[in-house]
Amino acid sequence: MPRDRNGTFEPQIIPKYEKRVPLFNDQIISMYGFGMSDRDIKAHMEQVYNVEVSPELISRVTSAVMDDVIEWRSRPLDKGYAVVYLDALRVNARQDGKGCVKSVYVALGVNFEGKKDVLGLWIAETEGAKFWMSVLNELKNRGVEDILIACMDGLTGFPDAVRAVFPQTRVQLCIVHMVRNSTKFVSCKDLKKLCADLKAVYSAPGEEAGRAALDEFGNIWNDKYPVIQQSWQNHWNDLNEFFKYPPEKRMSGLHD
Repeated sequence: MPRDRNGTFEPQIIPKYEKRVPLFNDQIISMYGFGMSDRDIKAHMEQVYNVEVSPELISRVTSAVMDDVIEWRSRPLDKGYAVVYLDALRVNARQDGKGCVKSVYVALGVNFEGKKDVLGLWIAETEGAKFWMSVLNELKNRGVEDILIACMDGLTGFPDAVRAVFPQTRVQLCIVHMVRNSTKFVSCKDLKKLCADLKAVYSAPGEEAGRAALDEFGNIWNDKYPVIQQSWQNHWNDLNEFFKYPPEKRMSGLHD
């Protein structure tokens, strides 16, 4: 270790008492995050850096990051959020040495200053109202006392699960999910016109105009696709929250 008389010298590349540079650890963690096995990482480090690393070293490096993960997952949250989005992402992963696709469930909060924050990430084999209730209870245990609006898809029992944990929270079903589900079985030749007529519902200036546009939509399309209007009517009480806000705010939320 380089030393000076007063003991003020600090190495810039390899810190004192360290056996590996931080970049070295970061490279291992990065490769592990991309789903590479310990054997693949070992071979890559030997090929690129001409250094031999043991599987035990790789395991120690990747395990060390778990302390940061646990700290992040249990960190205290704000008391209130203006909007919380609850949804799932499909990501590539490795399990038992094999590639697979996992569903990662996300709670994205927007505070009253407009700042977004990922409140948590969870992996579960199945999605259901019971699972989301456990997520909401975890958020509550971490300090969340109130959510103004919770935005989610139309999963059965999902809105009831939200209200069970946060009784005052207003529910807004995701319009994008509703449109996607509505057009799932629409023929290609009808798709463009049907989407334009459906847009008249969620882009209406107010709730009354939206209901009128939905009735008009039914008059046009019920002979071919009666399930669409029925679905929107059945979910209307959880779809109409966004009509309370200016149209420009509603449409920007769809793009976000």
